[in-house]
Amino acid sequence: MQQKPNNTNMDKKEEKSKGLTLKALNKSSVWDLQENDVFRLWEISDKDADVLDNPRHYQDIIRSAFLIEEIKDDSKAAKEKYEKMGYKVAQVKLSESQKTTWALKKKPIVRVTDLTYENIRHISAAKLVEVLDRNFGGGWDSLSQSIKDIIESGFDISTTTLPKDRLHKKGGMYEKKMADGYDVLEVEKGTWVEAIFAKLKPEAEKPRMKFPNSEELEEDDEEADVEIEDTYNKPDEDDVEIDEPDDDDINEDNYSTMMDLSGDDDDITADSLEDYADE
Repeated sequence: MQQKPNNTNMDKKEEKSKGLTLKALNKSSVWDLQENDVFRLWEISDKDADVLDNPRHYQDIIRSAFLIEEIKDDSKAAKEKYEKMGYKVAQVKLSESQKTTWALKKKPIVRVTDLTYENIRHISAAKLVEVLDRNFGGGWDSLSQSIKDIIESGFDISTTTLPKDRLHKKGGMYEKKMADGYDVLEVEKGTWVEAIFAKLKPEAEKPRMKFPNSEELEEDDEEADVEIEDTYNKPDEDDVEIDEPDDDDINEDNYSTMMDLSGDDDDITADSLEDYADE
């Protein structure tokens, strides 16, 4: 197993923990905290009405990343017992009238089954390689698909299997991956070696909503003031309105104008029309 020292992730975690508040915690961001951070956030929030009214809600969030033991025996011996097991001990205020002593310890991530979607982005690639190294037998393919999905939600993973004498060949995949900041776990398989490369994925940036400035709003207002003439019920210019004559206005002098005399029928004459009118 070969690891590359990287302090960038630790620096980012410290920056995140400094900017967090107890009310802003969720089951993912709580993994950025250490025991002393939890006690500090609880202390500065012990006068917040929301926290005092619903302390169990915040305890449940903290329990997703920490082991919490309530010490009812507030003796020095009891506190030292927990401290020897790696716990941090301090008093917390649960309400205006209730205080208790907590022994707090960050949940360890030592097996692949300890990995979750909430904590996967809060460990380094070196830590991931360490966890995989404790659990591997058959290599990457020996992991269940659910564990692979969790790991790949936070890390870029690629693998290659080559003979031992070819794995570290100059200019090969191994050299390129290491130069690109990957950590690597080497799993021996007889005379062959499987190399599993891991690199933390960059956090996806949330899309920013663009709000119009005052000038754009003024332009929109001006466009909104423009009146558009409603021509829905108006006739088209091409439509010609024809006055239909009343029956009383038709006589022998104008009747012929009501008929189409442009036809090709040679039998129609003015006399036949008069005969037709007499009928």
